[in-house]
Amino acid sequence: MRIHLTAALAMTLATPVQAADPVHQATQAALPQLLDFYRDFHANPELSLHEVNTAAKLAAEARKAGFEVTEKVGGTGVVAVLRNGTGPILLIRADMDGLPVTEDTGLSFASKVRATTDEGQETGVMHACGHDTHMASWIGTLRNLAAMKGQWKGTLVMIAQPAEERGMGARMMLEDGLFTRFPKPQFALAFHDAASLPAGVIGVRSGYALANVDSVDIKVLGVGGHGAYPQTTRDPIVLASRIVTSLQTLVSREVDPQSPAVVTVGAIHGGSTHNIIGKEVTMLLTVRSYTPEVRKQLLDGIARIARGEAIAAGMPEDRMPVVTVRNEGTPSTFNTEPLTGRLHALWTGRFGKDRVVETPAVMGGEDFGRFYLADKTIQSMIFWVGGVPRAKWDAAQAGKEALPSLHSPFWAPEAEAVIGTATEAMTAAALDILKR
Repeated sequence: MRIHLTAALAMTLATPVQAADPVHQATQAALPQLLDFYRDFHANPELSLHEVNTAAKLAAEARKAGFEVTEKVGGTGVVAVLRNGTGPILLIRADMDGLPVTEDTGLSFASKVRATTDEGQETGVMHACGHDTHMASWIGTLRNLAAMKGQWKGTLVMIAQPAEERGMGARMMLEDGLFTRFPKPQFALAFHDAASLPAGVIGVRSGYALANVDSVDIKVLGVGGHGAYPQTTRDPIVLASRIVTSLQTLVSREVDPQSPAVVTVGAIHGGSTHNIIGKEVTMLLTVRSYTPEVRKQLLDGIARIARGEAIAAGMPEDRMPVVTVRNEGTPSTFNTEPLTGRLHALWTGRFGKDRVVETPAVMGGEDFGRFYLADKTIQSMIFWVGGVPRAKWDAAQAGKEALPSLHSPFWAPEAEAVIGTATEAMTAAALDILKR
């Protein structure tokens, strides 16, 4: 049955040009086995920084294809290098980690894995962000390019990155010598499956594509006491409420309306019972932006507002709020020109204009941007490949069905379309960048 489904999908997604194209044919021939890899990765996810078995599987496939493979780069990262004469150096990345999410897709190969997070919480584990499709496509791409060495020249650096979900893996690989121990790329590519595009549709964005992501903790201090005698206290819950309200003015009244920004208070924890005014409230924020200037404006504004509201509430200097920006933020991802425009045109010619669309930037985070930020001479691009089955997409457009998002326990992309499209697109891009 799987072969029939794959053949039908190939007929649906292929253009007349692709039908006779060696890249398309090679990808379609490999797709049944790539789907086996996908199902294995999906059923056996590993949390960030614990991708030991996943990394070993990817390393083994790269070695079989003839790559020089180095493991344990930046933790569990894999670097596979294929040298093929003098020419450009191209880096292609896939991410490996799953999420602490208990799966509810109903798939026959659904994850039943349970693990304990580094914070000590027992949880289900799921590839709820589609990294399983990324890895299967990574294998397909490296196999295609190894078999097509006569059509390109240069150096191919294929990396399998840990801990993308925690915004740490790219930094860890860079700090472990990714650009010094191995050939430093002139071009860098990655893709991400999309829960906001029909299956097999490629989304392209020039410029900022994903956001700066900062996590901010605010400890709001007060003076506790009896709820019946509030005059003897300084209520941190009231103060926290004032801070929440004032924070809304950062985006609405301080940031240029043409510069996207988000300040979300995701959690407030304080108090213990009905008749006690506590001494402390904890607030957890996510802060999103694109440019370094807006990022600084938001973070500085959060600290200023928290302190200002505390002063207005009569808090003494030794009880001012404590604002902490967590160290592991994720920088924004920027797609450079001329590479983005070049590949947009290449894929439009290959797949047709209906399957290659311009997409808006999103406020999600993705640490692939660190590779470009480490050396801005690199031409860099991340693109999207839609995973929403067409029937579900059409029903959602008609208002008859709600679609799950990435990170949802219900997210199950149409893997055949994602992996087949991404592998073909990435292979074609590499052949164009590294062409003889």
